[in-house]
Amino acid sequence: MYAGTDPLTHKPLQVRQTAKTYEEAEKLLTRLQRQVDEDQAPKSNITVAQAIEQWLDVSELEDTTRERYDDLIRLYVLPTFGALPASKLDAELLERFYARLHRCRELCTGRPRAGHTCRPLSTSTTRKVHYIIRGALERAVRWRHLSVNKAAMAIAPSPERTEPDPPSADEAARLLNAAWADPEWGLLLWLLMLTGPRRGEISALRWRHVDFERGLLSIVRSNAQPKSGLKEKATKTGQSRKIALDEHTVSLLVAHRDLWIRRCDDLYGALSADAFVFSSAPDGSLPYPPRAISQRYRKLALKLKLRSTRLHSLRHYSATELVAAGVDIRTVAGRLGHGSGGATTLKVYAAWVDEADRRAATTMAAIVPRPVPDTPEPRGPYEVIAEALREQIRSGQLRPGDQLPTVAELAVANTVAVGTAHRAMTLLRNEGLISVARGRRAVVAEPSISA
Repeated sequence: MYAGTDPLTHKPLQVRQTAKTYEEAEKLLTRLQRQVDEDQAPKSNITVAQAIEQWLDVSELEDTTRERYDDLIRLYVLPTFGALPASKLDAELLERFYARLHRCRELCTGRPRAGHTCRPLSTSTTRKVHYIIRGALERAVRWRHLSVNKAAMAIAPSPERTEPDPPSADEAARLLNAAWADPEWGLLLWLLMLTGPRRGEISALRWRHVDFERGLLSIVRSNAQPKSGLKEKATKTGQSRKIALDEHTVSLLVAHRDLWIRRCDDLYGALSADAFVFSSAPDGSLPYPPRAISQRYRKLALKLKLRSTRLHSLRHYSATELVAAGVDIRTVAGRLGHGSGGATTLKVYAAWVDEADRRAATTMAAIVPRPVPDTPEPRGPYEVIAEALREQIRSGQLRPGDQLPTVAELAVANTVAVGTAHRAMTLLRNEGLISVARGRRAVVAEPSISA
């Protein structure tokens, strides 16, 4: 049925549905006519590329996020689905697409070919691709370019379990000792480990954000580094926070500020309160770029052969040590700038710590009552005979080297079969209480050294 003109392509818009019989087709035709008359039919035969382009036009994204999405769209979405009508993109097609990305990001057929090595796409990246497609089609439905968002029915890959990777105590000590060859670099890593800010937040730290009198550090802004250049923005959660500092850290910051004051007095005049705490410019007017901080840390971590070369591991270290020290989760989350009230802190950053685990084991051992097992009563006749002899040995009535009654004597004395008396003697021998030699009477064994 003709439904007007496509405003994107200016081509006639045809609304189609298929029926198995002529009677069903007549019913569908009536339904389509009503949709067209009531302006409920989709306005265009929009393609996936056009839907994504419209979505990007109105989406509010950070510069770095937009750049990342642009790369994913260019590398994976457009080459596969760009020209496909969005109405034909269904859940089955998307889930097969995600499965192939997990096998190889180049969507190869799986057959080996010269010069090619399959490199799977990470789960987190695949989930971003799904978010882009689903968000674009959801917008297309809202704007009535589509009647249904089939991408919403597709199941994205489950997120991978995040494993924190904080440095050990030995690695932390080696890291700080090596970094302090450059006091400014050493102080930067010290603050990262002590207060746990993100790299963009430590990059945007200015002297006016440090309250020396009250010992407080204000995290107010963050620096991002998109392709267009360094850009200052709000923190990740959009909220500022204050972090308490100890006296030693305050003294380190005072010494660092005094150094900058002398440097500026010699060259430029007074140190500005807007100057950055960590800066590559002689007057402190330019911050360290976030990527430069990460790259410098990676080089140092490789040199020291640390388990993790990610700068973010220092944030893991701060959270993990605070949790291990018994600091409540809400306080830890507040210092790190998590907006989830501690859920993210526990899920992502509280790595397993041996010391905390040992304290937990000691605490539980003191709480749980220790069992006092009851001595089981002998049940079978041979157990009764063995227990009687065992008690005589324990009490000293039978001493090491003393002879025991023969099997026949035990059988007669206890009115049991010879086999039953033999089982009693075998039980005592297995316990190491008696010694048995062929052709001789059993004697009480000498106590073992371990006993």
